[in-house]
Amino acid sequence: MSSDPGRAVPRRPAPLGPDAIEEYGGIARGPAEITEAAHETAAAIVGAGRAAHDPAITRRLVDLVDDLGLSTIADLWSDRPARSLPGALWRLYAIREWVRRSPTEVSREYAAGIRFTDVSHAVAGVAEPPGADEVRRLTDDVLAGVFEGDLAIALDRASAFCAVISAGRADIAGDAHGPTDAGLAASSLTRRAASMLQTSHDLHACAQLWRAGELI
Repeated sequence: MSSDPGRAVPRRPAPLGPDAIEEYGGIARGPAEITEAAHETAAAIVGAGRAAHDPAITRRLVDLVDDLGLSTIADLWSDRPARSLPGALWRLYAIREWVRRSPTEVSREYAAGIRFTDVSHAVAGVAEPPGADEVRRLTDDVLAGVFEGDLAIALDRASAFCAVISAGRADIAGDAHGPTDAGLAASSLTRRAASMLQTSHDLHACAQLWRAGELI
């Protein structure tokens, strides 16, 4: 479903609108050009947001999926390594979209994971009790932090959120057993728990790379 020192931003960042972003998907490009476009757009968007110091621009960037659609974001960034700036941005936007579409499911999984992940819950900063509104607010706050706060902390919060979700999925899966529909659902949850835990590890690694000035 990734501290200012050394951050990787364009030398002269400028706001990048939806039309400019969509141009990258409108022309047939080779693999090297596609890779370059992914990293350039990620750096430009982060750089523009952090240089603007404008809440309206931050809000527009947080809502980027609303303007472009998740498929456009996926075309730009989903193929890049998880431990890269475009890879991290893709995961943050995908997590936010999942939370927006399934807030009740997310809050249930999150609540189930809290008792196993006290430290991660504290780092994530989801308000108590962790209902649908609270998890939605967390993902908005994380993305806002990418553009106007400490980006490494934003990535660490997202990582911690994913760790709690992973623990919650594993716990819910453990309540269902046997070769029944519930058992099959439990197997799926277990796989998804492992995937979410990997996302947590990747986002935490991105936070460390950003602090070292190596997240590109």
